[in-house]
Amino acid sequence: MKVLCSSVLGMEILVVLLATSLATSTGAVSNVRLAWGVGLAIMVLLALAIGTLRSPWGLTVGWVMQVLVLATALVAGWSMLVIGLVFAVLWGIAIHLGHTYDRAAAAEAATDDPA
Repeated sequence: MKVLCSSVLGMEILVVLLATSLATSTGAVSNVRLAWGVGLAIMVLLALAIGTLRSPWGLTVGWVMQVLVLATALVAGWSMLVIGLVFAVLWGIAIHLGHTYDRAAAAEAATDDPA
């Protein structure tokens, strides 16, 4: 599960970088320095969220980051809303598939164990 979730967050870092660049170059935001500051802060928080996936509360941090990326739509416009929704769905799918894989691997390990 950690691999899938970290992949989603890693790709989200790249998308936030590109979205920040697009929003500042097209004039979608009035304060370019503030936009880059917020964009870089979100990217750093996403990178830190990858590190928290080892802990029990790591998935919660990931959900908080999804909400934070969705909140950027208030400033950057509807395109960030669409991107945020896509990544929130990908995050949910990564968690679901990760849990499914982890359960199957545990069941297989239990049947292979010659105890």
